[in-house]
Amino acid sequence: MTRPDPPSSADRADLAALIADGAPFALIARTPDTVELLTGDVVDVELLADIPLHDATGRAREVLALVPYRQVRERGFACHDDGAPLRCLVVADHRELPRAEVMARLPAHPVPLIEPGFDISDEDYAQIVRTVIADEIGRGEGANFVIRRDFTAGVDGDPVTTALTWFRALLEHERGAYWTFAVVTDGHIAVGASPEAHVSAQDGVVTMNPISGTFRHPAGGATVETLTEFLESTKETEELFMVVDEELKMMSAVCSDGGRITGPHLKEMSRLTHTEYVLRGRSRLDPRDILRETMFAPTVTGSPMQNACTVIARHEATPRGYYSGVAALFTPRPGATDTDGGASHDLDAPILIRTAYLQDGRLRVPVGATLVRHSDPYGEVGETHGKAAGVLGAIGAIPRELVATTASDAIDEDAPAPEPRALADDAGIAALLASRNGRLAAFWLNPQDPGEVGPFAGRSAIVIDAEDRFTTMLAHQLRHLGLDVEILPWQDVDDRRVDTAELVVAGPGPGDPRDVSSERIRRMRDIVRRRTASGRPLLAVCLSHQILADAVGVGLAPLAAPHQGLQKTVDLFGVDASIGFYNTFTARVAPGVTRIGDTEIAAGPDGDVFALRGPSYASVQGHLESILSRDGMTTLERLVGHALGYSAA
Repeated sequence: MTRPDPPSSADRADLAALIADGAPFALIARTPDTVELLTGDVVDVELLADIPLHDATGRAREVLALVPYRQVRERGFACHDDGAPLRCLVVADHRELPRAEVMARLPAHPVPLIEPGFDISDEDYAQIVRTVIADEIGRGEGANFVIRRDFTAGVDGDPVTTALTWFRALLEHERGAYWTFAVVTDGHIAVGASPEAHVSAQDGVVTMNPISGTFRHPAGGATVETLTEFLESTKETEELFMVVDEELKMMSAVCSDGGRITGPHLKEMSRLTHTEYVLRGRSRLDPRDILRETMFAPTVTGSPMQNACTVIARHEATPRGYYSGVAALFTPRPGATDTDGGASHDLDAPILIRTAYLQDGRLRVPVGATLVRHSDPYGEVGETHGKAAGVLGAIGAIPRELVATTASDAIDEDAPAPEPRALADDAGIAALLASRNGRLAAFWLNPQDPGEVGPFAGRSAIVIDAEDRFTTMLAHQLRHLGLDVEILPWQDVDDRRVDTAELVVAGPGPGDPRDVSSERIRRMRDIVRRRTASGRPLLAVCLSHQILADAVGVGLAPLAAPHQGLQKTVDLFGVDASIGFYNTFTARVAPGVTRIGDTEIAAGPDGDVFALRGPSYASVQGHLESILSRDGMTTLERLVGHALGYSAA
């Protein structure tokens, strides 16, 4: 990102004056040796498009925006609306100060807490985990969901002094953070050490950094042996793959090249270690539009995103505030004006997690666990304790035993953070990380030839989004095959488009395909039946595959255990294919059945149907667009070719 010029010694001497007596400010540490000080005026706006990146004369200006979770309403998603403002610090002065000098000027007195504890008991949170696994993941509502609880306490002291004390403690005790920050505005304070860059845009390159899997360091620090056990966990590995898939959906929506994956890497912090990937692509969008299309990270919401917001609203009794939103710094490019559109500013936006909020004398530290089909309720309880301890211990707010799951977890939180052990440099750990990519689709790992002409060049398709943005990845792959593709939400597709489109791709979505009480399911059933009756080309994916199966006389049933983020090698009409599955329901025939009427069936030994082929139609249960589908592109080409009547299909 663009950095300000180094300050003079006179500027440094003015630090105390710049943060005095109610003036809004932000302190941000993004590099090991410096702290940035931002001051200016605060403006609250309603929409992301209203973030004031230019003044009345068209001059580009720098803005730091605190974006609350409630902004998901801009995408039509559900939330408990607490009215948290989209708060913008319009930067008048931006200085870069030596970290050591800043720390020397910040207070270091203990800040006692009053009646600290979680707002939801451990047992109640464990029950929420059980309910979400059974009633949400078990009903096909999604692959994973993040449900939060809050650590709260009273704070008796000057709020600005408290914020500066906590910021200093984070600088001293936490390592590995993407941003360490304190944002102080009227009536609202946020202090944190976020490990995760949600999205950035610099010179047209968009980067996302999905982080998932939480390894809580044992007493004495992490070792190769304990980290190896964590990295070999099926639950942790699948959790990371699922969030990468979800963020690739976002990348495919904002980037012309769909996004490439690098990694995995370790994110080593003082008391926690995470696994991460980096996704990059190119975009010409306004950074505010990039931010809107990527609200918010699946690592703190779940997937699919729209349904995750609905599930959060069902199981979290209170609003999220800024938790899982972002702090977004919009920095003007040299010489930019309002006529440059999206080219006028770069964007740097970490996720607002590992953050302490102070308002009206109350501390709140929200933390969440990612719930998947393998989740152990008490393991997820322990994860929330570990995440809260990562913040609270670092700022010196509480002794560790207040948040430790068991007595054996207790360590001296007043001690400095242990020195980095560079476990990522261990040959065995590096090999274990690298081996993960052997499971993934080369399509998303390798550069693509923009001049390559796909086999279906000159043909067109509409992709119908049934509320799962896997359709953005699917559309990108179809374009790579040469098709001219348009994505349409299910509620915006009229019968004329269904009848006249050259190829209809009926997409995936959450829910029970048998649920005719759902308007979305009814419409997808109408679309699939209408298209098959017309005899015109149709490809149906996941939910729509199940609907097509029902239409041709194949029964539907829930799986005994959900296949959310599961990679399987299956026989698809005589060819073995490694495919990623995200389904809770399945089409099922009697073992050995390979045809019903004109429909050819590819099924496993138990009768679960993986794909269908018939006159001008084909379908697949798995997600060929997923990073888990190593054979996704070749399979997609085969099925599209069959639907379009290509003889080689």
